[in-house]
Amino acid sequence: MTHYDFIIIGTGAGGGTLLHKLAPTGKKILVLERGTFLPREKQNWDAVEVFQKDRYHTDEVWHDHEGKEIHPGTGYWVGGNTKVYGAALLRLRAEDFNGVQHKDGMSPAWCVGYNDFEPYYVEAEKLYHVHGRRGDDPTEPNMSADYPFPPVSHEPRIQGLNDDLKAHGYHPFYLPLGVKLNEKDMFHSACIRCDTCDGFPCLVDAKSDSDINCTRPALQHSNVELLTEAKVTRLVTSESGREVTSVEVERKGEKLSFKGSIVVVACGAINSAALLLLSANDKHPKGLANRSDQVGRNFMKHHNGAILGVSTKPNPTQFQKTLALNDFYWGDDEFKFPMGHIQLLGKLNKDMLAADAPKFAPDFALEKMATHSVAWWLTGEDLPLPENRVVIDKQGNIELHYRDHNIDGFNRLMKKWTEILRDVDDEHVIPHSLYFRKHIPIAAVGHQCGTTRFGTDPSTSVLDEHCKAHDLDNLYVVDGGFFPSSAAVNPSLTIMANALRVGDHLIARV
Repeated sequence: MTHYDFIIIGTGAGGGTLLHKLAPTGKKILVLERGTFLPREKQNWDAVEVFQKDRYHTDEVWHDHEGKEIHPGTGYWVGGNTKVYGAALLRLRAEDFNGVQHKDGMSPAWCVGYNDFEPYYVEAEKLYHVHGRRGDDPTEPNMSADYPFPPVSHEPRIQGLNDDLKAHGYHPFYLPLGVKLNEKDMFHSACIRCDTCDGFPCLVDAKSDSDINCTRPALQHSNVELLTEAKVTRLVTSESGREVTSVEVERKGEKLSFKGSIVVVACGAINSAALLLLSANDKHPKGLANRSDQVGRNFMKHHNGAILGVSTKPNPTQFQKTLALNDFYWGDDEFKFPMGHIQLLGKLNKDMLAADAPKFAPDFALEKMATHSVAWWLTGEDLPLPENRVVIDKQGNIELHYRDHNIDGFNRLMKKWTEILRDVDDEHVIPHSLYFRKHIPIAAVGHQCGTTRFGTDPSTSVLDEHCKAHDLDNLYVVDGGFFPSSAAVNPSLTIMANALRVGDHLIARV
């Protein structure tokens, strides 16, 4: 049996980025991915296929704590969920690392600080071609380098909104985006500023995802081997229980086993926790790395809401997702606790609206709404609760237990932004649950984090500050599971930066 120096399980924002870091070392690396390469096909940009038929989401069924079905908004591909993400790549605020008081509790401090992450944010922004501009966002943390690419420009309708918001005393800024766009030379630009980016796979490979930016380039190294359609079912440990000795895999009906000196789990916060729980043995009766009983606990996914601002003004914008606002990230004069983050969604069309509309809604009405609307995405922080957790039922299937909490700040943000849009842009604002598949909020797990949080105390955390399991000498986790708190911005860039940070640690270790 071939012995590998590293086995990496998963190729998403964490696993793919770590692979990029480790590939040049010459160490023998096996990458196991339960999915395949997402096909390039016309359906990539077909809203009916993507949003109504869920072409690129799993057909897996999970359950909640009451046994009700959950149809998770997640997909298994090389590149993981970065294949269909909106590529909004924001840093956590510096204060998010220090512990923040919310109305309903404390957001815990991280065991490392913002300054520990800052150089890796710089590295991740270069790796993922992030476009942005410093100095516009009043909550922006210290940055030792400018964004590697200029901001993605606003189209006229959005530029007008930006100017109106500024005239009213607000501080909109260019949303940091990971796209391969060259606005000075569009003829040679990979990105064509289309209206099928946010939530869609990119047919022209111009979105900066962990497949295109990390995994495929890493495969050019002869020491890297990728096995797709390889679902890891169990991690086996030594008799002492101190190290993982083999990784068990199911692939096309065949059972396989692989050995590696260091095993890295990067299946996403939910599936990584499930794998550790499913790997229970005599030495680890509650699951691997679970002496603290924290594996699967403290699951977070953010409070997320999508709203439409509908007005008499036409909106011919194609690439809409260019503006964000953090004026209420830490609250306002009336509410002294954090509220959250605001950013634009990609442009909607009638077929995307139809996924959330009554079946009797006529096409012409949906078309009219789509051409006169601006769509927004709002994010608030949900605090970690031990009872919000991943559980494995008797059949080995995933249960996701979650209840909303710390919701007041987010609700205030939704109300505040609705009032501002009416005042600034004379918009009629309506809620939209486009990103909440089947209208079940818990199914929207695109921002999943927690479940294997890191810390210095083995009794209250799963991983140490380098994301190595406290209980095992050669097991690491590098997806969003390590987050002790969720903050209120998209987690992708922090997952990527952390993977680069852990990569430096692993290079030094070997």
